[in-house]
Amino acid sequence: MSPMVIAVDAMGGDNGPSVIVGGAAIARERFPQVRFVFFGDEAVVAPLVKGQPLLADCSDIIHTATAISSDEKPSVAMRRGKGTSMWMACEAVRDGKAQAAVSAGNTGALMAIAMLLLRKAPAISRPAIASFVPTIRGESIMLDLGANVGCDERNLVEFAFMGAAFARASLGLPRPKVGLLNIGTEDLKGNEAVRGAAQVLRDATDLPFEFCGFVEGNGIAQGTADVIVADGFAGNIALKTQEGTARLISAYLAATFRRSIWSKIGYLLARPALQALRERLDPNRYNGGALLGLNGLVVKSHGGTNAVGFAAAIGIAADLAIGGFVDRVLDDLKRIGPAPAGAEETTEEQAAVQS
Repeated sequence: MSPMVIAVDAMGGDNGPSVIVGGAAIARERFPQVRFVFFGDEAVVAPLVKGQPLLADCSDIIHTATAISSDEKPSVAMRRGKGTSMWMACEAVRDGKAQAAVSAGNTGALMAIAMLLLRKAPAISRPAIASFVPTIRGESIMLDLGANVGCDERNLVEFAFMGAAFARASLGLPRPKVGLLNIGTEDLKGNEAVRGAAQVLRDATDLPFEFCGFVEGNGIAQGTADVIVADGFAGNIALKTQEGTARLISAYLAATFRRSIWSKIGYLLARPALQALRERLDPNRYNGGALLGLNGLVVKSHGGTNAVGFAAAIGIAADLAIGGFVDRVLDDLKRIGPAPAGAEETTEEQAAVQS
């Protein structure tokens, strides 16, 4: 089993390096072939790594005393980011010293730095953020989750190809079902970009996935499609709505079981099932958004996650690297040709959107 190197921004996130290092130790159990390079304050990180037996023989620490703050504007982060833990982790991917980078730091800054260092892949107009969402059938992948507020039909078509490659690499689906998020399933519903993208995908031949048409909001949780494609505005709202609904259900259940002595007895009887439900809805299980469309793999972890959640983000990076995600996307997109002229945006413009 050949080794795989993952670069880790050890200073990103709300809960400090202890969560980052703890997550790496958990991930190492699933991926014994992974080696880690931690970028951060060695005086802080080294004792944490030393305290994890699973990491002792598979970790290196590259010292840097500077980090990107959670409230720093992406445009500022690009100008002063060189030498920070986030910058150095992405740089390791660019230089071929790591197969992927994982950070729980500032999302906009990570997108801007990753675009600056790795650049967009050929045939990609805009990168997108993709992650898992829980469904009745298991898990689906949704993108874009906030990198692009507005998209045209070409962007959505590219997202469909990238999402399908993500599903093949991470979920092992040979021919995933891909749908476009829309306000209805009828052909005439939706805005011009969504209808146009649907027409392109219907007319395309030899697609590496099954296009299943439009998916309404309630179809996300039903698992109507393996991959749900949306612009970043609608996708981010849909994701946050689903997360809020999970918390609402948990709050309702807790209040119901506190109503009377009989409901409390019922809780004791149902506790194993409720624990299973809690674990199924735990957002840490689905933590990690992959920045797709770059010349390299970068995964963004939620800043407030715990060690289990950060391990999940590392798992996404490892699965995509093992599945050859970047090469798969480049090969698949040959079917629709290069990105149109003028689609290239400067990194500064992209960063301004994230600010």
